Order: sequence, then C-alpha cells, then structure tokens
Amino acid sequence: MLFSIKATRLAALAAWLGLAFSRSTFNPEVEGKDPSHVITRNVCIIGGGASGTYAAVRLRQLGHSVILIERDDHLGGHTRTYYDPAGRPIDYGVWVYSNNTELFDFFGHFNIPLTGLDFTRITQGTQRFDLRTGQRVPPPSGDLVDAMTRYAQILLQHPYLSDGWDLPDPVPEDLLLPFHAFIEKYNLGPAVEILTLYVQGLGDILHYPAVYILKYFSLEVALGIQGGFSTSASRANQELYSAARQELDGDVLLSSTVLGMDRSYSDMQRILVQTPSGKKLIEAEKIIVTIPPLLRSLQNFDLDSREESIFGQFDNSYYYPAVVDIPGIPNGVQIVNRGADTPYNVPVLPGTYVFTPSGIQDLFLAFFGAGDVNMTENQVRETICDNALQLRKAGFDIGEPKILAYANHSPFQLFVSAEAIEDGFYRDLYSLQGHRNTYYTGAAWHAHSSTALWKFTERLLQERVMNDLNCEESGTCPGDPEDPEDP
Repeated sequence: MLFSIKATRLAALAAWLGLAFSRSTFNPEVEGKDPSHVITRNVCIIGGGASGTYAAVRLRQLGHSVILIERDDHLGGHTRTYYDPAGRPIDYGVWVYSNNTELFDFFGHFNIPLTGLDFTRITQGTQRFDLRTGQRVPPPSGDLVDAMTRYAQILLQHPYLSDGWDLPDPVPEDLLLPFHAFIEKYNLGPAVEILTLYVQGLGDILHYPAVYILKYFSLEVALGIQGGFSTSASRANQELYSAARQELDGDVLLSSTVLGMDRSYSDMQRILVQTPSGKKLIEAEKIIVTIPPLLRSLQNFDLDSREESIFGQFDNSYYYPAVVDIPGIPNGVQIVNRGADTPYNVPVLPGTYVFTPSGIQDLFLAFFGAGDVNMTENQVRETICDNALQLRKAGFDIGEPKILAYANHSPFQLFVSAEAIEDGFYRDLYSLQGHRNTYYTGAAWHAHSSTALWKFTERLLQERVMNDLNCEESGTCPGDPEDPEDP
C-alpha cells in the first residue's frame, strides 16, 4: 500500500545504490565576475505561482526589493484562462476563491473587481456515471445535510488546520485515521461524493490520512459552498497575474531556472539562474521558495542533510485540468464520475472526476486525476476523451470530443504517511523556516487554496521575513546561534 512505504527508506536505498541526488556546486566569484550579470535584491523568490507572486508584490509594497524566478513564460501557477474563438474566457485552473481579507486586498490592489459564484446552479444538473463503462450510478443515499453538518463540526474542533500544519503534540488520533475509517467512525457516507468533488487530485481518497481531506475541504470551503465563492468579474482569473507581471516588470525572470546556489551563513545568498538572455547571478539577503519541495525539484539547490532528510519523505499525486468540446451533452448538465462497484462510489483513477459546463455551449471543464501514476500528456488526453465517449453507452449523442486547452498541475498534493505525521514530520518541516536564510510557502506548507496561501504567506512575511530583514538593516538582530547542517 502506498502509504505504508516511507519515502525515507527509498531515499536511503537510492543513496546506497549510488543514486542519491548530487549537491549543486558553483563558484560564485567566477560566475559573478561580470557586474552586468549580477542582480542584487533584498529577497529572491523562486516560483511565480499564487504564493510567489503574492510575496513579490507585497514585499515591494513593504519597501523591499525583490527578484522573482519562474520557469514558465507567465505567472500564476495553476491559474489558467482559455479564450474561445469569440474571446470569451474560461478559467480551467484556479476557478474560484474562498473569501478572506487577502483576497479582497490583492484583487483590490490591481483594481480588478470580484463577483460571487454559487455552485448550486451547476450541481442541480448533476448526472452520475461510471466513466469506465457508461453505467448510470444512483445518487448517494442518506442525509447529506446531516453528514455535512457533522463534518463541519469536526472541522470546528481543529481550528488550527485553517492556519497551516501547526499540529498538536500528540497529533489527534482522528487526523491520522485512513479516511475510510474516519468516514465510518462519523457516518459521513452521504457526504463522500461532495468531498470527492472538492478534494480532487489526491488519488485514492479513502486511504489518505484524514487530515489531508480536512485540510483540503476546509471550513472556508464549507462556508463557500453554503454562502458562495468569489471569482474575477470578468471570469478571467489570469488577469490578476497579468497585472502583477506588469507591475513587477524587471523584477521578474520568466522562462528561467536555478542552476546552482550558495546559501552560506553570510549576509548575501547567491543563486545562479539560467535566463533566456543568459546566466544571471542573484545576490539576496533572503530566499523564499514556493515550488514543491521535492528532491527532484531541488536538485540544483545546495541542500544540506537536514533539508534532504525532511524533503525526501514527501510523495505526490498527479492532476490535470482541461477545456473540452463535447457535443451532445444537454445545456446545464454536469457529468460526475462515480464508480459503480467501489466503496461510496468513489471514482476509479486514473480518470476524469467531472465534466462541468463552462457556460458556453458544448464546452466543459474536465478535471483529471491520475493518483500516483505519472501519465504523459497524450495518455491524459486520450483517457479524458475516452471517458467522454463512454457517455454514448448511456444514451447521449456524443460527438467526437476535442481538447481545446490542457494543463499539468503535477506534482500536485505532497503527502507523507500517517506514521510520519505522528512522528512530527510537519513540526520538522516548519523548523526549516529561516534555516540558511531560506523561507518557504506554497501548497505543501498549507493547502491547495490561493486565498489560504495568500493568508499564510502574509503571516510568513510579517512574522518572519520582514522581522529578519528589518533587524539586519538596523543591526539589532540577536547574535545568530550556530546553525548546524545536521538536525
């Protein structure tokens, strides 16, 4: 079983076989010989998704200089907007936002209006099928309202989950239960369908430690379902990141990757970056990392053994959204994938969770989960189209599906075993904040929610990064204790 294997054992085996990740080395004195290739800033931010873009904008507002490194040719991470031939936008990545202060402040900073979005109009047209066979599946039995009320009451018992991974010690037993046992304990069967629809991209939901579902389907999400979510009034959420890109201007390096690092304990940290115009050496007082902290993603970072031992425990899932033209599904009908022969009718993965109407005739949002299988783009596309064609067996006059837009959100959910959580994994993970002048934010450090991550990032900036920058500038920092490489 996936969750019974600790990634640390795999990392140890890889090291024994000589397959361990090599540490990045470079000579900053040689690379920085040409002053025109050196960029000096207060903070270097690695990753231009929701967290990194927010951090860059806010730090500039707070009076600090930044440089933002992003491997793609645009900012926004999972935020994607497709425009049909008539110029109408369809968001198929980050679709809606839970409401909080950071949401209104961030959109307000760029004068981008928001509007409410109620999912009721979509879910009223839901039809359920096993998309492996086209077999119709009945709706869940039992009292959904009663089950969701119990679920919300459980969330209220663990309010710290809304702020991050600062778990109590010892970790409450309920949080460590496999989710199928959690469902049985609290009689949540009638709610599993709605939980699955909102907790997408996690793989076999029934076998994850329950805390991951509680983190993903949070109290904020429950309130959004009850009272509505927000989205950009234009229905084009990518506009936020286009505005941020324009404001940040020369402080963004797009299509750029880290080649090496020198994070000494001196005043300036050095990051060698490959950009479209050549190599650049960045010198910064602090570094903020927002990309998923997997060893394979950090091969060019100068990780010490403490960082490697913690990050090496993560595993991840794979998740892909798309916009699909599917002629033959009636207007307003949402197709939900349910397993005809699975516990609680959870969908079998790899497979499409749902085909959701976009509001434009024949165009649907498809959200595809691959679990722990790393699929190629062609495999994902073919499976999405095959899932749609199964609806012919259900009596729909389905035309040939055509994928109009596609994105790869992998690696998606980063997770560890229940045993690792119980042993204090997230305490150890959070102990890396500030270690070697490096700070972290992003979904692995909190949740898959832009607004939750903006709130988390704001707190990180105010309580850690800003304090450390300001005390260093004023010379009032307490003496730094020795920061050993090993834990």
